[in-house]
Amino acid sequence: MKRPTLEAVAARAGVSRATVSRVVNGSSTVNPDIRTTVLRAVEELGYVPNSAARSLVTQRTGSIGLVVSEPPARVFSDDPFFSQVIRTVSQELEAADRQVVLMMPSSPGGQARVERYVAGGHVDGVILLSLHGSDPLPAALMRTGVPVVSHGRPVSTARPPYCDVDNVGGARTAMEHLLAKGRRRIATITGPLDMSAGLDRLAGYRETLSGTGRRSLAAMGDFTRESGAAAMQQLLEDDPDLDAVFAASDLMAAGALHTLRKAGRRVPDDVAMVGFDDIDAARFTDPPLTTVRQPIDDVAQTIVRIILTGVDDQAAPVIFPTELIPRDST
Repeated sequence: MKRPTLEAVAARAGVSRATVSRVVNGSSTVNPDIRTTVLRAVEELGYVPNSAARSLVTQRTGSIGLVVSEPPARVFSDDPFFSQVIRTVSQELEAADRQVVLMMPSSPGGQARVERYVAGGHVDGVILLSLHGSDPLPAALMRTGVPVVSHGRPVSTARPPYCDVDNVGGARTAMEHLLAKGRRRIATITGPLDMSAGLDRLAGYRETLSGTGRRSLAAMGDFTRESGAAAMQQLLEDDPDLDAVFAASDLMAAGALHTLRKAGRRVPDDVAMVGFDDIDAARFTDPPLTTVRQPIDDVAQTIVRIILTGVDDQAAPVIFPTELIPRDST
């Protein structure tokens, strides 16, 4: 069948083509009775607006870019953080009749393609996720004039509006819990130190230890299970008498628990363990993991609300509190 045209709708409704165009593009200047007549004709004919032509009129694409600065193997790994954020963002945008465009630049060439795509007017806004160090993408995208919001505090000097959790406070809560349990030699497994989450959780660890007479002991991870296992091995070699560990993610804590079990260390009898995130798997480690819960869905929903209602470059960041979830590992 031939696709119904704007002219056909106009003829059925007995109005001009321009009036039909205003109705289908959401103009508020059309008489309500005429709008009803036009919409009835649209439904009867099965007319579907041409999205490209509609974008030319409205200067809107109906799409929001979600840019995840990680390789696909990391995004689609066993780390549920990425899937949870992507799922929540997608659901919120779908509810607002918007389409999410997922982009995962993991090289300078990939970043250049994202910049060209955004500058070409293919999206109405951009959400940045998992930024590292001096990533040039935030500054490049902000120069395009397209609204940009970051999931997490950017480390780079180019700082778009962002929403995050209280990573410093969460780490401090974890450390205070371990100290209250009488632990004296507390080590940490950090996240990547080119990311604000890794830096801030390490800062909370160090701030809590300062003034207690206890020395800090850190091994770096990258938020993966494998890095947690390797870091735990390093910590045991550096201080065989350590009696507690704060891991900056639950996946790293799970890897560390595996290493401790292989080394014959009992948890929590010999070594207490606290993670960060409160992923579902934290309830099913052996023993169940004490952790710091961060409201992943709340942060993602807030970022979508900001990108849809209007980005104010001068707005203060939105920071959500964290919560300690005690379990058997401490």
